[in-house]
Amino acid sequence: MRLSAKCSSALFAVLLLASSVSAWAAPVEGYKVIHTYPHDTSAYTQGLIYLDGNLYEGTGLEGHSSIRMVDLESGKVLQHYELPGEYFGEGLTDWGSMLIELTWKAQLGFVYDRFSFRQISTFHYTGEGWGLTHDKTSLIMSDGTPYLRFLDPKTFKEIRRVKVTDDGKPIDQINELEYIHGEVYANIWQTDRIARISPATGKVIAWIDLSGILPGYEGSGGNAVLNGIAYDAKTDRLFVTGKLWPKLFEIKLVPGKK
Repeated sequence: MRLSAKCSSALFAVLLLASSVSAWAAPVEGYKVIHTYPHDTSAYTQGLIYLDGNLYEGTGLEGHSSIRMVDLESGKVLQHYELPGEYFGEGLTDWGSMLIELTWKAQLGFVYDRFSFRQISTFHYTGEGWGLTHDKTSLIMSDGTPYLRFLDPKTFKEIRRVKVTDDGKPIDQINELEYIHGEVYANIWQTDRIARISPATGKVIAWIDLSGILPGYEGSGGNAVLNGIAYDAKTDRLFVTGKLWPKLFEIKLVPGKK
């Protein structure tokens, strides 16, 4: 989500990841790549959804944040809106004819018309904004803590929250979100894993291990990390990508670690 330079050192990040992995107790699934698509290497992916045959992508960084409609097959940007330079764009989701986007530290969200990208309104929240998705009744938001917040999509007021845990241990750094088959799929920042989370209890049902999906790609200063989950409900297709990645992948989950 944010810049990996905020870690005190690369060694610290590696040690932190290693300790987190050892604490994860839920079953681990692997993956099979079904198809590979191009992805814009300038896109610092913060939010990703699939609607009506196209991807909608929210990108971050001050002065570079945007929302885009992207052709899946070619990776071509079909429609584009730049956020004001002071905002760091974060999670993105749809609600009816609207797109809803978070910002990182401004405690401000934006509501857009999905078809014109015209800004309709804004809303406020406390803390940081990271990932965003929705079920049939609520928006679901992550903020970097172990909690998922459930928001009223009309008032944007918090309805409830759940603590995300694996074997009783809290899981933080919850990043980009997607709601799939009654579960919340969540990138864990600076790891190669996605958590499948029960929205009722917050318990991690399983982990998806995506290590090796983009071998040898280091990107820009270690910031090119896995982030971006989209789901095509009509054809049951799951897509994943990362910040600054050159590729977007359609994958199938494989029981047991690959």
